[in-house]
Amino acid sequence: MMIHKTDAEIAMMKESATLVSKTLSEVAKVLKPGMTTLQIDRLCADFIRDHKAVSNFLNYRGYPFTVCASVNDVVVHGFPNNTELKEGDIVSIDTGVILNGWHGDHAYTFVLGEVADDVLQLVKVTKESLYKGIEKAIVNNRVGDIAYAIQEHTEKKYGYGVVRELVGHGIGRSMHEDPQVPNYGKRGSGPKLKENLVLAIEPMINLGTREVFTEEDGWTIRTRDGKPSVHFEHDVCIKKNQALVLSDYSIIEAAEKANPNLNTNYY
Repeated sequence: MMIHKTDAEIAMMKESATLVSKTLSEVAKVLKPGMTTLQIDRLCADFIRDHKAVSNFLNYRGYPFTVCASVNDVVVHGFPNNTELKEGDIVSIDTGVILNGWHGDHAYTFVLGEVADDVLQLVKVTKESLYKGIEKAIVNNRVGDIAYAIQEHTEKKYGYGVVRELVGHGIGRSMHEDPQVPNYGKRGSGPKLKENLVLAIEPMINLGTREVFTEEDGWTIRTRDGKPSVHFEHDVCIKKNQALVLSDYSIIEAAEKANPNLNTNYY
């Protein structure tokens, strides 16, 4: 069942989503080669707690961390660890909060220093595809319109692998609500979008094959061919003429641009 929120509830969801954005901006301020993803996890845990919220990732179905830290060929759900990050890594940080009973959940991919041109293009195109999907997140469109827009921009234009096994989702008082939001599909298919439905739209796009596998930890998902994967995610409210984006990349981007260790040449 799809749950449509009131305007007052949307305002509270915006607070939750913005706190996630602020958390990711803290990562953007300090991320550099030599850091570990476990340090990032601790930073985010402290920041969320200091802002009177709780992590909705920690202990979710047994997940043991506050963030998913997915490096290079890890698509999603990477466990934070003590391996030092290095120049040329791409790092996707996915995290979420519960604030005043409402969930926020989104992700951002960072580039550490210089990377190959094809990897930088993958980051650029994946981020673009997120906004292509958001353009279709309006009243009377369907989930398939969002899915098609993402697939068309990534797979059909650039030949990238669009992951099938993992999808976006509704969000509200639960982190995962109906409907599922794939990153591939047919225009005009799927559930119809009505006002004040909130979706987490999250393209997960691979440089090579779309095929993935899950490691023995039961969580970490990698590309089958070992090539990089990129993940971006926004919390989005369905409106009549233009979607309302509840999360705020601008504060992440400002911190990212100010950090000389991060590559923003794809902007």
